[in-house]
Amino acid sequence: MTQIPAYEGYIFDLDGTVYLGDILLPGAVELFARLRRDGRRVAFLSNNPTKNRAQYVAKLTKFGIHADLSEVVNTTYVMVEWLKANAPGAVVYPVSEQPLIDELTAAGFPISERAGEVQFVIASFDRTFVYHKLQVAFDAIRAGARLVATNPDRFCPVPGGGEPDAAAIIAAIEACANTRCEVNVGKPSPIMARTVSAMIGIPPERCLMVGDRLMTDIAMGAEAGMDTALVLTGDSSRADLPAAPHQPTYILDDLTALL
Repeated sequence: MTQIPAYEGYIFDLDGTVYLGDILLPGAVELFARLRRDGRRVAFLSNNPTKNRAQYVAKLTKFGIHADLSEVVNTTYVMVEWLKANAPGAVVYPVSEQPLIDELTAAGFPISERAGEVQFVIASFDRTFVYHKLQVAFDAIRAGARLVATNPDRFCPVPGGGEPDAAAIIAAIEACANTRCEVNVGKPSPIMARTVSAMIGIPPERCLMVGDRLMTDIAMGAEAGMDTALVLTGDSSRADLPAAPHQPTYILDDLTALL
């Protein structure tokens, strides 16, 4: 196996990399304990918007992995920060689960279902998706609202398979409203990369991005100038490598290889 050098900063995807659903993946507890002991900076990064950052901290803590709120970036957080910077006070309609709704409300963004009033429809991973939500999004976009999204993932890996993710919601809205999603803040977006780089405080070239998805984790890291490590515990497999536009620096069976 190729010897992996030490990096100043380590950025880890969560779903499919550190854990799979409620199952902790091999090597995680030992790895994070060692990185902390060695004084390395660590950040946790997720495209999953069905939890807020505090819930991710609680989940990692339950697994025996120390994490601070200031080390966690997920797409509900990045979406709110992007709106603050680009459309402060905008009226929005989130097609999402409650965590994104709560964060938008806490940040002062009005939520409406009225066509002509909504400025942004936000498509997200939504296991509560029903026809009414599609109708509201359709009406809002036809009245001039813009379509943005939290993440582009096709599915979320879970033990035994996966759950349809935000890409399915985006596609449904695009198809009926004859529009295109203008901004997607999740991996591999540079918006997500800039957010986590600012949080970790270390130049990208001195960081290692670790994740299970070639098209999001590895692509984002490579485009941001980071070395990357693909772990084969989630979405992508060795069979996917030939078609990937960005090749990982390292290919690992699981996190134990980083020990």
